[in-house]
Amino acid sequence: MSQQVAALDTLFCHETGNDYFVVAIRDDERLFRAKLGLAETDAGPRPSKFRVKRGSSEEPRQPNEFVELARRAERIRISEQTSREGRRELQAMLDGYQLEAKVVRTCRYCASAGRYSPITTETAIKDGDDWICADCARQELERQLSYTGSVTGAAKERLEELMFEVQDLERIVNLLKGRLDPDLTKFDTISATTDEVDPVRVDTLDLHPDLQALLEDRFETLLPVQSLSAENGLFEGDDQLVVSATATGKTLVGELAGLNRVLEGKGKMLFLVPLVALANQKHEDFEDEYGHLVDVSIRVGASRITDSGNRFDPNADVIVGTYEGIDHALRTGKDLGDIGTVVIDEVHTLKEEERGHRLDGLISRLKYTCERRAKRQDDYEGAQWIYLSATVGNPEQLAGALEATLIEFEERPVPIERHVTFADGREKISVENKLVKREFDTESSKGYRGQTIIFTNSRRRCHEISRKLEYSAAPYHAGLDYRRRKTVERKFADQELAAVVTTAALAAGVDFPASQVVFDSLAMGIEWLSVQEFHQMLGRAGRPDYHDEGKVYVLVEPDCSYHNSMEGTEDEIAFKLLKGEMESVMTYYDEDAAVEETLANVTVGGKAAKRLNDRMLGEVPTKHALGKLLQYDFLDGFEPTPLGRVVTEHFLDPGEAFALLDGIRKNAHPYDLVATIELRDADR
Repeated sequence: MSQQVAALDTLFCHETGNDYFVVAIRDDERLFRAKLGLAETDAGPRPSKFRVKRGSSEEPRQPNEFVELARRAERIRISEQTSREGRRELQAMLDGYQLEAKVVRTCRYCASAGRYSPITTETAIKDGDDWICADCARQELERQLSYTGSVTGAAKERLEELMFEVQDLERIVNLLKGRLDPDLTKFDTISATTDEVDPVRVDTLDLHPDLQALLEDRFETLLPVQSLSAENGLFEGDDQLVVSATATGKTLVGELAGLNRVLEGKGKMLFLVPLVALANQKHEDFEDEYGHLVDVSIRVGASRITDSGNRFDPNADVIVGTYEGIDHALRTGKDLGDIGTVVIDEVHTLKEEERGHRLDGLISRLKYTCERRAKRQDDYEGAQWIYLSATVGNPEQLAGALEATLIEFEERPVPIERHVTFADGREKISVENKLVKREFDTESSKGYRGQTIIFTNSRRRCHEISRKLEYSAAPYHAGLDYRRRKTVERKFADQELAAVVTTAALAAGVDFPASQVVFDSLAMGIEWLSVQEFHQMLGRAGRPDYHDEGKVYVLVEPDCSYHNSMEGTEDEIAFKLLKGEMESVMTYYDEDAAVEETLANVTVGGKAAKRLNDRMLGEVPTKHALGKLLQYDFLDGFEPTPLGRVVTEHFLDPGEAFALLDGIRKNAHPYDLVATIELRDADR
C-alpha cells in the first residue's frame, strides 16, 4: 500500500452502520476502499480495525496503516450524510493525530457505494431530504420509469431535462403519477402574433346591397385575413387558398364570396365540409345568419337533415354538404344547376389516406361539371373556388396545384400554453377532472368561465369520461342524434357545461368556444394523429372574444398503443407531434384509390375520364386502373356496367367488391369471403 499512499490526493470517509467507509483517491481515480472501525481509548477514539475491500472479500490490515494513509493524503473529507455523532467521532480521532478534515456534501448513493462524489448547489439533485449527483439521479429516474413501462427516448430526455432544470427528482416522479405541476408540465407557449395588415373598411366594399347592409350593420372593418383576401381578388372571382389559424375569420371569406355571387345571380354556393356533424352545424348557421336573404339546403350521405326529414333541394341558393354527399349527387347524375362558388373547408383532408383521394376526385369532377355547363350556357361563367385550412405545411405548392391565389395569414389571436404530463389509463380521468375543475373555476378578463374540450379516441370513452367528471360535462360524437348534439352545443355556448368530451374525428371545425383542450388520447380510432390533425385540435383552445389565453394538456401514457398495428407508443408520438413540422398536403394513390377514382371519373365524365384523372393532385395510373375495371367487369367501354354503377354510387372499394362478387359466383362460404377481404386489407 505504501506506493499507493505516496501520491494520495483525497481520503474520503463515510459512515456505514457502526463503521466507516474509507476511499483513497488519486488523480480522480479510486485506488481502493476500506472499512474502518474505531474504539474508545483513554486518549479518545482510535482505529481498532482496518480492512481493505477486494471484490466481495475483505483483507485485514494493521489499524495504524490508516493513520499513515491519512498523514500522506493532501486532504481528508467527511461526507455530510455521516451522522453528527459519527462526524464528531471521526474528527476527534483525526485531532488525536493532528490531522484536519472538512465535511462536504456528497451524493448519498455514491457514498454508500464507496465512491467519492462531491456535489454543489448547482449540480446536486434533491432526492427527498437528501441530495444526489447527476449520474445517480439519472439512474434513479430510470428505475422509477421502469415501474411505469418503457418510456421512449424523447420522453426520457424531456424528463431528464426537467429534472436537471428544477433539481428535484421527487417532482419528476410525481409527474409520472399524473400530478399537475404547471412549472414542469409546461412544454412551450405559442405566442399570440398579429401580422400588420391594413383593415379594409366594410363601407368601402362594393357588394350586393342586401349583403352590404348586413355587413355594415355587423362590422366596421374586415378582419386581417378577410382584408387580405378582399384586396387580392376575392370579389373579382379569383380562386383562393386561404391558410390561417383557427378563429381568425377565414370561414367568412368563403361565405362573403359565395353569398355575393348568389345575390348577383352568378350561381349558387356549395359549402363543403368533411363530416355530417359539421354540415348540420354549418347549415343551421347559414339559416340563422342568411336565411332571410337566401334559400339554404343540405346534402349529406342520407340526403336529409336528421331531425326534420326535409329533403335536399338542388335548386337552393346555398347547399351545405359533405364531400361524399355532393360527390354522390355527381355520381348519380343529379343536376346541381349553375354553381357560382365552391367553398372547400378543411382542404388539408386531401392528405388523408382514406378520404384524401375522394376529395381530390370530387374537386376534379365538380370542376369538369362546371366547365361543361359553362360551354353549353353563354350566361353561365363557371365557379369561383375558395379552399380553406388552418394547417398546411406546403401552402405555396398546394396553391399552385389548385391553381389558386395563396392568402396566408400567420396570426394566433391568443397565446396557447402547451403542457405535457404523464398518466396511465386509470389516472387520466382523475387528471382530467382536476383540469376541468380548475379551468371552470377561472374567469377571463372578458367575464367568461374557462371551458374544456377533451379529445379521446372512441365514443365509449367519451361517455365514460363525461360520466366521471365532477363538473357538468357531456359526450359529443357522430353517434348522437342531431337534436342531442345541438343541445350540447347550446349548453356549452351558454356556459352550462364545464366540458365536452368528443372524438378526434369531430375535431375539424367543431365550434365550441373552449379555453382549454385536453388530449385524453393521441389516436384517432386505431391510427395516431398526424401533425395537421394535432394542430387543428389544439387550435380550438382560446378565443379572442372570450379568453385571455388558451391551454393545451397532452396526457401521455408511457408504452401505450391502442392497437397492435400502431407503430410507436403514446409518449413517443407526443413529442413527435409537439416538435413536428406541419406535413405537406398532397394526395397519393395506391391501386385501390386509383381504381375507385377512375371508376367515378368514367361515371361522371365518360371518355373525359383521363382528363379528369390528369387534373387531380395525385398521380393516377389511368391505363392500369382502366385495365383493372375492365377485368372486374365494372366498365363497358367508357360506360359503367350496372355493377360498376352500384359500386361507385355506394362508394365501395372496387377491389373488395369484385372479390366478394367473385366469391359469391363461385359459391364460396361466407367465412371464406370475410377471410379474403381481411387478407386483402392486410396486404395493403
